[in-house]
Amino acid sequence: MKKLFALLIAAMFVISSHNLFAQEEESGMDPNMMKAWQEYITPGANHELLAKMVGEWKTEISSWMAPDAPPSITEGKSVYESILGGRYIQSVETSTFMGMPFEGRAISGYDNASKKFFTYWIDNMGTDVLAAEGSYDEASKTLTYIGSGMSFNGEYKTRELIKWMSDDEIMFTMYMEEGGKPEMKMMEIKYTRIK
Repeated sequence: MKKLFALLIAAMFVISSHNLFAQEEESGMDPNMMKAWQEYITPGANHELLAKMVGEWKTEISSWMAPDAPPSITEGKSVYESILGGRYIQSVETSTFMGMPFEGRAISGYDNASKKFFTYWIDNMGTDVLAAEGSYDEASKTLTYIGSGMSFNGEYKTRELIKWMSDDEIMFTMYMEEGGKPEMKMMEIKYTRIK
């Protein structure tokens, strides 16, 4: 049913776009402007890269509260899906943190105008949003995000690395700088695709 609904929405978009282009041609709108707009809204190779994350994943999470402390290790689950015609992916992460149920959500994408990847993260352990932008390095198969947010302890900055080990295994590493302290590794998550 979901697929049928998605196909109907896509068909309506194509028909609407066709009608819009016909109207613009009749009105004499600059064809270069229409071409630029079409390129701007069309998903490309960078959106396909993010789409590799679509699916269900088992997660093994290591978290550090201090640089010299041993990590706490938990397991969880992550579900990624493609939304809005492949322009974005959204994820839902569930696990436990400090003995409490944890849930986080993200919307990620690639902006054809700014030529940057972006992600927005929220979870049930705060009321802020972590916003980050990044770029992808093909040689190392690593997407690097630089972000910032605000917590009860003031502003914090993050550096996140997403490395594709294979189509079925991804490593996520997050570093944080907060309260005037040096950057430290805060989290490492191993994603293993559930087949």
